[in-house]
Amino acid sequence: MTRPLRAVVLAGEGDAFCAGLDFGTVLRDPAGIAKAFAPRPWRRGGTNTFQEAPWAFRRIPVPVIAAVHGHCLGGGLQIALAADFRVATPDSRWSVLEGKWGLIPDMSGIRSLSELVGIDQAKLLTMTAEVFDGSRAHELGLVTRLDHDPVAGAERLARQLATRSPDALAAAKRLFDGTWTASPRRTFARERVEQAFLLAARNTKAAREAAFGKSEPVYGPRGR
Repeated sequence: MTRPLRAVVLAGEGDAFCAGLDFGTVLRDPAGIAKAFAPRPWRRGGTNTFQEAPWAFRRIPVPVIAAVHGHCLGGGLQIALAADFRVATPDSRWSVLEGKWGLIPDMSGIRSLSELVGIDQAKLLTMTAEVFDGSRAHELGLVTRLDHDPVAGAERLARQLATRSPDALAAAKRLFDGTWTASPRRTFARERVEQAFLLAARNTKAAREAAFGKSEPVYGPRGR
């Protein structure tokens, strides 16, 4: 029987999560860069190919957890920041490295940074291209949890989240991602719509029965 997807864990193989863009390879195809740089107006947000690579994680209706070790630089950092949560080793290496090459983060990184740190820190990290470790990233708010085994830590978090209603998780993700910079009126309206659906959802009943100790939660597919 196929089990429904409940969470996604992103991890890098080898010595790093992601060291960023390979300029030598990319710059050999200027026509390809131009094509990938063009926005796709039919996508919500109008992302181009580079921006969509990380931003697509925002469209997945389950929690996405990045498990970070080694280098998390440039485009790699932007991929990690697009996840809902980041579990990282204290000695992992982080940087908005584009500034070193005379560039700015353009894979949705400006938006992700603005959601996680203050505007002064976002500007400072972007302008200086400072390299810092995972402990500092945690202090800044870029890392959710520190763990010497980030994949194991991410999987523990995924299992914890899997005990909650998938409808409630998807609704929370939609609400926070869709209203983070919205007005109170729009946020409250979205809250009412999401809650009205959840009050009648089968998975909400399963969560309620589990909370009262009547049964183990057995959730069906998401209703939306």
